[in-house]
Amino acid sequence: MKQVPIIDIHTAARMVKDGDTLLQGGFGMTGNPVHLMHALAETGIKNLTFVGNNVGEVGLGGGRLLRNGQIRKMIGSFFTSNPDAVKAAQSGEVEYELLPQGTLAEAIRAGGAGIGGFYTPTSAGTPLAQGRETKTIDGVEQVFIKAVRGNVAFVRAWKADTAGNLQYRMTEQNFNKAMATAADLVIVEVEEIVPVGSIPPDQIHTPGCFVDYLVEAKVTLEDLGSSASVSSSKKVDDTRMHMARRALAELKKGDVVNLGIGIPTLVADLITAEHGIILHTENGMLGVGPAPTDGGGAMDYPVNAGKIPVTALEGSSYFDSADSFAMIRGGHIDVAIMGGLEVDEAGNLANWAVPGKPLLGVGGAMDLAKGAKRLIITMTHTNPDGSPKIVPSCALPLTAMGVTDMVITDLAVFAFPNGKLTLLELMPGATLEDVRAKTSATFAF
Repeated sequence: MKQVPIIDIHTAARMVKDGDTLLQGGFGMTGNPVHLMHALAETGIKNLTFVGNNVGEVGLGGGRLLRNGQIRKMIGSFFTSNPDAVKAAQSGEVEYELLPQGTLAEAIRAGGAGIGGFYTPTSAGTPLAQGRETKTIDGVEQVFIKAVRGNVAFVRAWKADTAGNLQYRMTEQNFNKAMATAADLVIVEVEEIVPVGSIPPDQIHTPGCFVDYLVEAKVTLEDLGSSASVSSSKKVDDTRMHMARRALAELKKGDVVNLGIGIPTLVADLITAEHGIILHTENGMLGVGPAPTDGGGAMDYPVNAGKIPVTALEGSSYFDSADSFAMIRGGHIDVAIMGGLEVDEAGNLANWAVPGKPLLGVGGAMDLAKGAKRLIITMTHTNPDGSPKIVPSCALPLTAMGVTDMVITDLAVFAFPNGKLTLLELMPGATLEDVRAKTSATFAF
């Protein structure tokens, strides 16, 4: 049986060379090889191309490398969670490439599988498709994405045996599983190293043939950043709850549903066991339950796509980010409920970027908008300045084209029967005159 060398954290860090492309697993700080990253931050290695969903948090994980000036370019899907990353991108100090989250996961999986690239409908017609080859396949515009590989991958597993077989914990598979296949040198930080045979074969998530070195390092609360404890920052008021209840009324028993951030998260608080709805989160979980009541964090619970600790309901399952987005793009998510910045008469959606700000945080929005069987947008009817959000044509950068099925605002509910924007009903307290005055799009009723 193969014996994988067990080395210390500093020896591992010295294996990275100037100019390397470094793949770093984790979703936020969950499943993040933070000890390897911090050891690398103590070296003089620089000019790195960093590949990860996000660049850690301020001073944590990749955030420490960024602060040290060791990163030349960052490739990821959600940099806005780290203000240092936003500043570095805005100033031109660090190059960056933004990919939708599912596209990033699939590009890494393709790199590990020896596939040169792939076509995806995600991002077609949006700014992220500019400069990329496109092709119409079966009547659907698709964008070509080149596979991603690295010189070195730092990944985090919960347990490894001495042959390098890996087991991940809860939602900690995320990007780790694919990244463990997609680099010339794979170094794995694990909570515990056990003898061969200690992990049952059917509980091994990454076979040892992919792993070159093991490092044992214990995770602490301080390593988890914002996921260390349950957040209580939800904005709740009667208007938002009316919108959440109206969205819930669109869901059927047995539906697999993905909820975006903002107003959609309030829907989760209304779902009971009797509803029979299965919640999906992009970072690798089906069967998401409510937030823990004991104040526990990611040391004890899985996290959702908002990096918030949640509970697991009976029948829940865990998987990696690449499989999660295969569910989304493959049409296995019945309903996605997302926030919006603009929706237009053609059902086009803009919800990820505003003029004058860097395009740094698309996350999974494009994949979900394009891949879910049904898309419901919940948003306020107007912007803070009173300008309408339901418009003749989106002026903001598009998330996806022609994807919106329903819009629920604080004033009204719209749908697109026969492709035409149509007012279905008024929300409590709203009048038709209100809706007409605050909607620049033409609509039927």
